[in-house]
Amino acid sequence: MSSPETPETYVRERVKDGRKDLRYPDAPEPLAVPVYDNHAHLEITDGDEPLDLAAHLERALAVGIAGVVQASGDIESSRWAVEAAEAHPRVLAAVAIHPNDAPTYARAGRLDEAIAVMDELAARPRVRAIGETGLDYFRTDEAGRPAQHTSFEAHIALAKKHGIAMQIHDRDAHRDVLDTLARVGAPERTVFHCFSGDADMAREAADNGYHLSFAGNITFKNAQNLRDALAVTPVERILVETDAPFLTPVPHRGRPNAPYLVPVTVRFMAAELGMDVDELCARIAANTTEVYGAF
Repeated sequence: MSSPETPETYVRERVKDGRKDLRYPDAPEPLAVPVYDNHAHLEITDGDEPLDLAAHLERALAVGIAGVVQASGDIESSRWAVEAAEAHPRVLAAVAIHPNDAPTYARAGRLDEAIAVMDELAARPRVRAIGETGLDYFRTDEAGRPAQHTSFEAHIALAKKHGIAMQIHDRDAHRDVLDTLARVGAPERTVFHCFSGDADMAREAADNGYHLSFAGNITFKNAQNLRDALAVTPVERILVETDAPFLTPVPHRGRPNAPYLVPVTVRFMAAELGMDVDELCARIAANTTEVYGAF
């Protein structure tokens, strides 16, 4: 495999989407107690001056972000994630076929092949999660949903087979995701990446032993449901992520996101919870290593 350290080897570039300010924000004040970004897509280049993987990790470490879980969505990005994790000790990999990509693989007659590739990659020691997998009823229509369900259940089986965590993508499919997990049995360590439900769903997920990961969108004005969910989530079930380069927290919304901006979200979460920032960071760090193991 080629080196992941330069932008030229990145899987794809984020589209501009009419965004006007493509500068990376200034670094926030460093955290005193390090935490981890438990979900990022650093294979996607973004911004006027793209950062390579080494630069992302350097900026992150400078503000107290000790490591990153690199998530995936297709065969190419999954291989990139493994390559990055094997090259950099502060990166762990998650591999999967994204629910919105599952119908594409299925139509091409390649879904079984793609799942087999995930099975092979999941055996590598630096792969600590299957993800992101799940259901997305926002971007995939009725015709594509059977492939999503097939893929989701296959990924659940892989996480259990390899004894690793699972990161769930859930968009407009809350009930079906929870019901699927209940029916087939969730992996021992299950994470709702970029949690998008409400307080009732958060309670149900936490009661089932799942972890809830909050991203920069919890800072958005229209995201009261996420703040309500955070308020009822036991602190031992809370994780934090960027979903970089997406979901950049306020006051930088719309600009490129990166792991070094986790402190913005963590401080917002601590204020919402009425917790000391250092205390919350220590708990999130412990939760992260509980889910993924040591970096």
